Amino acid sequence: MKAPRLLTPLALMLGAAMSLSSCEKKQEVLAKNELSEETIDQIRALGFGTSDARKVEDGVVVEGDILLTNEVLASGPQTQLMRVGEDEQYRTTNLVTGLPRTLTVKLEGSFPSAYVSAADEAIRRYNAQNLRLRFVRITSGTANLPITSANLGAGVLGQSGGFPSGGNPAPGFKLSPTAINSTNVNYIATIMAHEIGHAIGFRHTDYFNRAYSCGGSASNEGASTVGAILIPGTPSGADPSSWMLACVGNGVNRPFNANDVTALNYVY
Repeated sequence: MKAPRLLTPLALMLGAAMSLSSCEKKQEVLAKNELSEETIDQIRALGFGTSDARKVEDGVVVEGDILLTNEVLASGPQTQLMRVGEDEQYRTTNLVTGLPRTLTVKLEGSFPSAYVSAADEAIRRYNAQNLRLRFVRITSGTANLPITSANLGAGVLGQSGGFPSGGNPAPGFKLSPTAINSTNVNYIATIMAHEIGHAIGFRHTDYFNRAYSCGGSASNEGASTVGAILIPGTPSGADPSSWMLACVGNGVNRPFNANDVTALNYVY
């Protein structure tokens, strides 16, 4: 997620009313010509825009906080019918399978104590929905969803590990406590729950028009016949408090609203 002060891919400066996003404050926009034509075509085939795509070690980051690994880029999912709307909840073509299933979450690296409480709160929010997908935090061993402490650069709050692949969730995500600069447990839990949402297959609620939560001019994160499938029962109108909105203000708490609960229960 992006800071409302920067719209990727348009890189427009926004007002100070919303100063942080749930995934990052600011990122360098990378020109298309720095990616191969093959990679650009793969990104488009998956249903994402390419104007803000940037290379990273494990693949390509799109939408500011979503990692498409090299494996995902080469996966070539089957085409599926998609309804293009404005603020509905959307999922990707890839989901976690083998349900019912429990996924483990683990904090790795140096985190302030508030992050332990925040991880437990994010897990509680999901488990309270009685889904077929449950979560538990572990302190040793290998986790399905490791949360890694990392210095991601000035102003970058976090980076998603992408979307599910092969029936498994994305391999966790990275957070930068220095950039987040908060001990507000509910705010940090909101960031974590959002990134977990990506890891199990959810796209931004306002992917079709990031301006809804980020402000500025209308900006489409990218849509094609794959990659963003409407979740039945979610609204066609504005949804100002969804946990999967692209941007969030500093210190804002976004527990699951009624439409989020509908989306989660339909998918899992």
